[in-house]
Amino acid sequence: MSEQLKTAIFEKLKNLQDPISKMPLDQKNPNLSIVIENEKALISLIIDPNEKDKFENFTTDIKNSLQNISNLQSVNVVFTAEQKIKTSNISSKKFNINAKNIIAIASGKGGVGKSTFTVNLAAALKLAGNKIGILDADIYGPSVPRMMGVSDKPKANENNKLIPLISNDIKCMSIGFLVGVDTPTIWRGPMVMKALEQMYNGVEWGELDYLLIDLPPGTGDAQLTLAQNSKLTGSIIISTPQDVALIDARKGINMFNKVGVNILGIVENMSYFICSNCNEKHEIFSHGGVKEESKKLNVDFLGELPIDKDLRIGSDEGNPICISNPKSEIAKKYFEIANKINLRFK
Repeated sequence: MSEQLKTAIFEKLKNLQDPISKMPLDQKNPNLSIVIENEKALISLIIDPNEKDKFENFTTDIKNSLQNISNLQSVNVVFTAEQKIKTSNISSKKFNINAKNIIAIASGKGGVGKSTFTVNLAAALKLAGNKIGILDADIYGPSVPRMMGVSDKPKANENNKLIPLISNDIKCMSIGFLVGVDTPTIWRGPMVMKALEQMYNGVEWGELDYLLIDLPPGTGDAQLTLAQNSKLTGSIIISTPQDVALIDARKGINMFNKVGVNILGIVENMSYFICSNCNEKHEIFSHGGVKEESKKLNVDFLGELPIDKDLRIGSDEGNPICISNPKSEIAKKYFEIANKINLRFK
């Protein structure tokens, strides 16, 4: 029912245009999102806050256009004011690493499996013959030390640069190496920015084919700092299939678009679960939402990854599944995604 309502809403809204961009409110509009729950619609539109006065009557226009849709109980319209990011002065990058490709792994919200994806994609790219590094930029919740099975403190070389810790021939750097496992990172913005710059420029990375950056969830200062000041080759967005996660994933895509970073693709994580007892496929968080979203946003769909018990065990034990059991079905899916990434840069 929710998909039918959403389709009906888009059919009505496509006759309206954004007062500023003049883009129709259809499924191809990257600033528009619609969530249906219990026959109630939440419609959000990203606008330039400097132009908010021109949207004063637009809420009424939207609601009036949807009056005759059956089974639609109510409509709530929200305008999200996101400042446009000036890119004219971004040509001089503050962060420099000798890596052929630097890829940001991002998500609009936490808990969607971004770090698990990062370490296993790194392992898959490594087994394909690449020199790999992982930068764990998730300052407040670093997971890479645990997932890669490394916990030593990095040492500095003669140039006072930190030497990355190595696990399975993959170079790793994380704030988790520098603070205690149970120590919260209670830092304000400037300290976070300084720490990110230190882990980026103050590390002896050497030559890399790929540096994967595990970004914090969301679209805040840390994400913007790295996107604007590092030479990102592209970004990969991780999302689960349900509408609530897709709203935040869409914000991440819009952020990268605004700062001119290429979106390499989007991945549907926790796409389904196959029960070990009945062997039936269960779509716990819905299914297919990310693929449909990729079509709307004209972004490549890189694949879907299931909930997998062995993947979770490997992450907890610091042994990525792509290394511990490369012939498993879940590992094969990571290798397929890694192959797609490799082909992009051949």
